[in-house]
Amino acid sequence: MLREFKEFALKGNMLDLAIGIIIGAAFGAIVSSLVDDIIMPPIGLLLGGVDFSQIFVVLKGEGDFNTVAQAKEAGAVTWNIGLFINAVIKFLIVAFSVFLLVKTINKLTRKDKTKAPAPPPPAEDVLLLREIRDLLASPKPRDC
Repeated sequence: MLREFKEFALKGNMLDLAIGIIIGAAFGAIVSSLVDDIIMPPIGLLLGGVDFSQIFVVLKGEGDFNTVAQAKEAGAVTWNIGLFINAVIKFLIVAFSVFLLVKTINKLTRKDKTKAPAPPPPAEDVLLLREIRDLLASPKPRDC
């Protein structure tokens, strides 16, 4: 049973999947940092100093909260619009990156699938030998 599990776990597809998951998790962290630390601060600055991660609406709870963390500490129920906008931007970046990756891979594999040139016609002696073979295989005509 251990040998069968080892064969299953070390198959090429399983190993590729594990590597893909690890790289995907690292890529997700990079995209999160890109959105939270690079893209959203200038957009917020252009919109009058708005911090998108702190845009929220209090649905239930009393008090004036400046941050989502303060609202959560007080037990308020919030609708975190800014965090949702950040998540949408992260998704769009990841989706566009995957699109570019798939497009590149398709372009590379299309070059490999180009039509192979037609094989050259058989040599004259091969044609003659085939004709002789066909004549010998055909039924002999009867004499009248």
